[in-house]
Amino acid sequence: MRLTTKGRFAVTAMLDVALHGATGPVTLATISERQKISLSYLEQLFGKLRRHGLVDSVRGPGGGYRLARDGVSITVADVIVAVDEPIDATQCGGDEHCLDERCMMTHDLWAGLNAHIFGYLRSVTLADLVRRHEEARLAASHPSPQDVRVVQTGGGPHPRESAAV
Repeated sequence: MRLTTKGRFAVTAMLDVALHGATGPVTLATISERQKISLSYLEQLFGKLRRHGLVDSVRGPGGGYRLARDGVSITVADVIVAVDEPIDATQCGGDEHCLDERCMMTHDLWAGLNAHIFGYLRSVTLADLVRRHEEARLAASHPSPQDVRVVQTGGGPHPRESAAV
């Protein structure tokens, strides 16, 4: 099983829209710049995302893309399926003819893995990813008490804080 660049870029771009779309539509040029994804590649991806009802396009000045539904109702699996990304650890695409028209002995193992992966991706929403991103951003900008140590300066009662090593 491997998730290709197409699936990763689609999820990243959708997360970008979810994070920055509250103030209005997000342009593909802005996503391209922020995420370092080719503009022409984003155009292809967003065509598919729009056809699957995950984003709406807004034309004209100030136009761009916005989520077509609330981030709570869009899962990572929805995004990956929309861009035709296969999530398949079998060698047969699930057709059960992995080896010369017969099923390989471990087919059920890999099919089960597919089901677990897809189930996990179905359980994670864009809203979850936004929350995780915001929590990570806040944690990085506000170190917790265990990340800060107090260094006593010689001769004075005033502590000086410095980042933990």
